[in-house]
Amino acid sequence: MRRRYEFVQLDVFTRTRLMGNPLAVVTDARGLTDDEMQKLARETNLSETTFIVPPRAPEVEAREEDRVRIFTIEEELPFAGHPTLGTALYLHSTLARQADHVVLHLNIGKVPVRFAPDSQSAIIDQIDGKIFGEMRQPDPEFGPTLPPHDIARVLGMDSGEIASEWPSQVISTGLPFAIVPFRNLETLANLKPDVTRLAALLENTGARFFYFIYFAGCQKTAEARARLFFYGGEDPATGSAAGCDQAHKRLRYRIYV
Repeated sequence: MRRRYEFVQLDVFTRTRLMGNPLAVVTDARGLTDDEMQKLARETNLSETTFIVPPRAPEVEAREEDRVRIFTIEEELPFAGHPTLGTALYLHSTLARQADHVVLHLNIGKVPVRFAPDSQSAIIDQIDGKIFGEMRQPDPEFGPTLPPHDIARVLGMDSGEIASEWPSQVISTGLPFAIVPFRNLETLANLKPDVTRLAALLENTGARFFYFIYFAGCQKTAEARARLFFYGGEDPATGSAAGCDQAHKRLRYRIYV
């Protein structure tokens, strides 16, 4: 029997169409099997696709019982940043009665996302790029540290390129990442890692991906530049790894990707 499922595509972390990090959202995934969700996510060929499973009771307006599942082209993830924000924004735009927050029920539990107009001219009931969403990620969990010389060897660089002021460490706010700080911006910009060899370093650490970062400044509010390599490619922007990294540096700063 033929079935029809609708999806929307959003650009997250940007005010400009066709920029930022794209996301496909299947707006009502009831009836889809796990295998079908994975195949659809592979078909979109985006870094992530989300599937909304609405509550059975149609009168639920707070949308706090919406089940949301996140798939990459390879696997289901318990949590990810830009899919959470993008899906919450879509749900926020569909609410019959406007609210300032949406709660997504992910594999890691409920994650609240609050919204506010990002300019005086913003129309908060539209997906117009003028809404600011802020999610509350789970509290960070600190995992094992990784020897800088092992990372440097796999990256084909001197271990002195990896900053010693902070540990190279696995951190999770729902999805574990190995955070590696570089000493020079040029090192980050010229990075061309072998992701297969990097993945071997993460065996038995709980992490699946490396997040490489360069810190600019040592003030309480600093700036950083970061890169995430993802299934053989590079993710344009990531929210979950950025949350882990703020815990790693224990400072508030802006991240540029």
